[in-house]
Amino acid sequence: MMLEYLTYAALALLVIMFLSQAIRILREYERGVIFTLGRFTGVKGPGLIILVPIVQQLVKVDLRVMVQVVPPQDVISRDNVSVKVNAVLYFRIVDPERAIIKVGDYMAATSQLAQTTLRSVLGKHELDEMLAERDRLNADIQEILDKQTDVWGIKVTGIEIKDVDINETMVRAIAKQAEAERLRRAKVINAMGEQQAAEKLVEAGRILAQEPQAMQLRYFAALHDIAGERSSTVVFPLPTGLLDHFMPRRDNP
Repeated sequence: MMLEYLTYAALALLVIMFLSQAIRILREYERGVIFTLGRFTGVKGPGLIILVPIVQQLVKVDLRVMVQVVPPQDVISRDNVSVKVNAVLYFRIVDPERAIIKVGDYMAATSQLAQTTLRSVLGKHELDEMLAERDRLNADIQEILDKQTDVWGIKVTGIEIKDVDINETMVRAIAKQAEAERLRRAKVINAMGEQQAAEKLVEAGRILAQEPQAMQLRYFAALHDIAGERSSTVVFPLPTGLLDHFMPRRDNP
């Protein structure tokens, strides 16, 4: 009796062990890569999966978007400026078979590839482009990474450059450059204003020359402006045309 009881217990234990090895449940975002006697036989999931113990093995693959922080990279820009750049990489697995079979560790491989690509692409651009055109640089890096990781069954959905760190000496140099640029723009705007004012004055002089009475009206307007000021000194504007009558005339030879 005791022997039969032990036999039934052993059989029950074997059944439980068999079921624990044979039955797998995968979530909605998981897939299972099945190997039968070491050979790839398919991708299953999600839901209930039944395996043959010892004969079949299952490798789980997560299909959700994964986030990787690209560590700071020392980059020398095209204008010979040394900066530290870090970024955030977003990718997901679209082909579990290739992600498991084609590359040993797809997480480490993608991270290393992102680091080298980041240094390679940013090294072709100047510092001003790194600071002002991040969207275009992000798109260029994403395109390169997506092409190279396609053979691994990985889709790069995005990469964002987070920080571009510059040393203090270069920060001061950039500040001086920005200040000089603002002064240059101010001088150009001032010169353009002087040019426009001169053009308007020439146009006004032509109009006044066509109508002599208009000059007399301007003379009265100037007297009115002077009279409105509280000052003990009164200045009478004298039209320069009146001086022609007092200047000796030179007869042409």
